[in-house]
Amino acid sequence: MPAVNPIPEGYPVVSPALAVNGAAHAIDFYKRVFGAAERFRMPGPNNTIAHCELQFGGSLVMLGDPAPDMGFLDPKAVGGTPVNLYTYVEDVDATHAAALGAGAQETQAPATQFYGDRTAAFEDPFGHKWTIATHVEDVTPEEMEKRMAEMMQG
Repeated sequence: MPAVNPIPEGYPVVSPALAVNGAAHAIDFYKRVFGAAERFRMPGPNNTIAHCELQFGGSLVMLGDPAPDMGFLDPKAVGGTPVNLYTYVEDVDATHAAALGAGAQETQAPATQFYGDRTAAFEDPFGHKWTIATHVEDVTPEEMEKRMAEMMQG
């Protein structure tokens, strides 16, 4: 019997799995906003999605409709989420505008940060929180520490 790779080919070591009430709509949202590519989907009962895999560049996000009997609950069912998905994009301003245009709620307008990323944040229509970033400046750890100290002093 051949050995099986413990980490399947084409899968990153960490892959978030999102429970989304309305997974089919979320798949369309993530394709539109992030340009995600659908690898495959498995239908569930009553026109739900049991499992879908979306490719975000070199990253993978799995998602499906909630399965409460398996403890797979969406953020809105549990009063929100403490999880934030930090996602690099080519153009933070354009992606932010696309997200808002597709129904996301802004939680942070685009701004350039002391650590060299231009970021924005939103909550998608399904309750998941995203911070999107475009790297705009390489900052050494020493410079980053200096800038943070200056920022903290006001």
